[in-house]
Amino acid sequence: MAKVELKQPIVDEISARIKDAQSVVLVDSCGLTVAEDTVLRKQLREAGVTFKVYKNTLMRRAFEGTDYEEMTEYLKGFTAMAVSDSDATAPARILAKFAKDADALELKCGIVEGVFYDASGIGTIASIPSREELLSKLLGSIQSPITNFARVMQQLADKGGAAAAASDDAAQDQSAPEEAAEPATEEPAEAAAEEETKTEE
Repeated sequence: MAKVELKQPIVDEISARIKDAQSVVLVDSCGLTVAEDTVLRKQLREAGVTFKVYKNTLMRRAFEGTDYEEMTEYLKGFTAMAVSDSDATAPARILAKFAKDADALELKCGIVEGVFYDASGIGTIASIPSREELLSKLLGSIQSPITNFARVMQQLADKGGAAAAASDDAAQDQSAPEEAAEPATEEPAEAAAEEETKTEE
């Protein structure tokens, strides 16, 4: 009884970790070197993912009666648990990518947003872009039409300005001969007036 009471805080800790989790992934990381384990933990920590090794019996007790109970059959051998409260794909994405270069890391199973996945399913989840990547792509797709529209409007404005300038030049060219022709039309009139004066005299 004393041993059970001593282990209860750990069971409570596991229960608290998975309570509001977006995803929980179980792996066997027993064969990793110290250096590999250090790098993996750093990557997970930077992504906001908690990673810890628990005894299978304690995880089984914490999973029983919850949405994570389906994972209890995978609680065999060495088991580490990765949990994310914010990014549902982060644990699967980081662990699956790391496993490609570290054969000792074995994916077991996981539950992502309430759905159970075996090892192959976790591999599929790992291919889904992160939330930041999706938002970046969405923002890019939204900005692209706006940028194109602005570019077209600028081109039209540039063409309009060029057309207006050409129109002004043409107007100036047309008005210049008329102004030059005015003195020519006045000279015959003056000459005619002089002749009329001489005739009257």
